[in-house]
Amino acid sequence: MIRLAMEKDIPKIGDLLRQVCLVHHKGRPDIFKAGRKYSDEELAELLRDKDRPILVAVDDVDCVQGYCFCVYQQHLDDGALTAIKTLYIDDLCVDENLRGQHIGHTLYDAAVAMARENGCYNVTLNVWSCNPTALRFYESLGMTPLKIGMEQLL
Repeated sequence: MIRLAMEKDIPKIGDLLRQVCLVHHKGRPDIFKAGRKYSDEELAELLRDKDRPILVAVDDVDCVQGYCFCVYQQHLDDGALTAIKTLYIDDLCVDENLRGQHIGHTLYDAAVAMARENGCYNVTLNVWSCNPTALRFYESLGMTPLKIGMEQLL
C-alpha cells in the first residue's frame, strides 16, 4: 500500500536515508558524507509542506518499506523556461532487504499518478553515475535522459 508519510514514519525513513547516503558515499566519498540527508526535525518540517509530498510504501502492519520524496516545481516568469508544472522525485529508496519485490516500481507509479492528478507535465529526477543500479531501474520504468551533468576533477 502507498500512502503519504506521517510523523510516526520518521525513524524508518531516517534508516532508509542512511542506506541511500551509504550507496552514494561508497560511490563518491569525495562528494557524499556517510550519514543522512535530513534530520528528524527537517523530516517533520517536510511532512507539513504540501508542495513536497513524501510517499511511503507500507506492509500489512503499516511498516515503511520504502519512500519517495517529491517536490512540485514550476518556473513562472522565467526568461528561458516555460511554466510547465513538474513533479521532481528528490529521492526514492526501498529497504535494501526488500529490493526486487517491485516496491520501488509501485512507489514510482504512485508518484506518476499523483503528478497526473495535480496537472503536471512531467516527472523528473536525478541519478548519480556512481549508482548504475538506480540508472537501470529508472530506465526500466521508461524514463529517458533529460540533461546530463558533467564534471572535471581538479
